[in-house]
Order: sequence, then C-alpha cells, then structure tokens
Amino acid sequence: MDPTLILAAGIASGTILLFAAIGEIFAERAGVLNLGVEGMMLMGAVAGFSTTVSTGNPWLGLAVAMLAGGLLSLLHGVITIHFQADQVVSGLSLTFLGTGLARVLGEGLSSAGGTSLLPRLTIPLLADVPGIGPVLFRNQSVLVYVGYLLVPAAWYWIHRTRPGLHLRAAGEQPASADALGIDVYRLRYAYVFVGGLLAGLAGAMITLAIQPGWFSDQTVGGRGWIAVGLVIFAQWSPVRAAIGAFLFGAIFRFILDVQGPADLFGIANPFRAGQSATFFLGMLPYVLVIVVLVLGSREATRRRLGAPAALGLPYVRGERGH
Repeated sequence: MDPTLILAAGIASGTILLFAAIGEIFAERAGVLNLGVEGMMLMGAVAGFSTTVSTGNPWLGLAVAMLAGGLLSLLHGVITIHFQADQVVSGLSLTFLGTGLARVLGEGLSSAGGTSLLPRLTIPLLADVPGIGPVLFRNQSVLVYVGYLLVPAAWYWIHRTRPGLHLRAAGEQPASADALGIDVYRLRYAYVFVGGLLAGLAGAMITLAIQPGWFSDQTVGGRGWIAVGLVIFAQWSPVRAAIGAFLFGAIFRFILDVQGPADLFGIANPFRAGQSATFFLGMLPYVLVIVVLVLGSREATRRRLGAPAALGLPYVRGERGH
C-alpha cells in the first residue's frame, strides 16, 4: 500500500464530503437544519450522470446536478421557513424523497456505459513539492482544486464580510437581525438553496470524477450523513470541515486498500475482501458519525461547540424568544 496514493485518493474522496459539509454549514449558520443532504446528493449524482450520458458534456451535467440539489433544498425551505414545520422531520422526508426520485430517474443508468469525465489536472511546480505535492496537486480532479478555493472563500465570507455578519445574525438572533432591517426569511431561503447547490455538486462529483461510469441508489453510500456529522465535528467552521472531510476520505480509501494484500505484517490479512472483518472495518466511520450526532444533539454540548443559537427554530416575525 502506497501512503501517497492513499492520501491523494483520500483528498479526492474527501472533497465530496467537503462540498456537502460546507453547504450544510451555510444552511445551519442561517438557522436551518437540513438532514436531507443524502437525498440532495443522490439527486445531484443521478442528474449529473444522466445529463452527461445524454449530452456528452460533463460541465452541463455538473450544472444540472447543482440545480437539482438546489431545487430540492428549496422544498425543504418552503416547508420549514414558510410553514414553520419541524426541520428534522422535513429533512428526513427530503432524504426519502430524493432517494425515491433518484431510483426512478436512475432506472437503467447502471448499464449506460462510460461517460465523458471532468478533467484531471497536475499543477506545475506545486506537484513537485516533496511530501504534499504529489498528494495535493498531482493528477487531481478539477473539482478538488475548486474545493481548495472554497474553504478559505467560505471562511472569509462567514467571518470577514457584511453578508457573513448578516448570515450569523440570522442564525443567532433572528429577531434582532430583523429589527435591524435584515430580511431573515429571504436570507434563510438563499442559504438553504446554496446548501442544496453544494450537495448537488458533491453528488455529481461521485459519478463524474470519483466513481465514474455508473449510477445506483448506493452511489452516495451514506456520505450525506457523514457530512451532517462533520458539521458538528467542525464546530460550524469551513476550515475544520476540510480537515475532517479529508481525514474521512483517507480512512475510506485505506479501508479499500487494506483488503487487497494477502498478508499484513507477516500474518494472514483478516480484512481481505470477502471476510467478515471487512464489514466491521467498513462500519467504523459510520459508528463515529453516530457518536458525533448523538453528542451533538445535546443542548449543552451544542452550546459548548458553538452551534448557532437559533438552529432548528422556526422564526416567526413578532414573536419573542426566537
């Protein structure tokens, strides 16, 4: 097992989680919890793949995927922002809806054959930097480099701009923000939509860059739930989300690669493909996510981690306590 290859593949796989997690950070910073990330990613995956199969243009497929995720997220926005419905129930329903639609729309796509793929790039000079160069900058998908740029851009937007201040105000003290002339409803709709766009982008990256050439209802494979857990793990910070996403990506790649060798350190490999220990190893990342979600659901823990004070609470203009 080559550590450089494992880390490079982990960066690519982790970028999927990065897009979805940052999109969820934007939505939650505005005060809207969206547990429909898995469904939006599936819609992005199937929309991007089917469009690319039909047109041969992966860039058009990427745009359609983002639009599909964004439109699905707006449904969640209408239900939770306009009708003040429970955000957890609506988000779970969105996952079921997205999964069902993806199954219907993706019928037959598993045998559609190869598609045009998003390009892979090597950055001159940077790729030759010892240690990190081959991992970060050699033969990576163009979307990986977009992810590199997105992290500082998202951090700067949230913490150093006036719109970012409005975003944080809507998630912390929406009534005060409203009193200052900030349209809390419109702002929440906007960031829920942004979250959907990035979730759709994450889904499309799977079928157009990471695991190209096929689609099934198992394409996303629970990554949406990992992204939701990453938001809590990252304490609603894009930079920490990047660290967590790349770490999870490397773990997933290691789990795949460790199944290959017949021997590990001179003994029979217990994790070789087809053995029961493999399934135990594969479930460990999801166990970690469950632990993070359980801990993050406690009110005291959320406050300590820095969760937006109004997260999950519908805002009704004129009511106190929001």
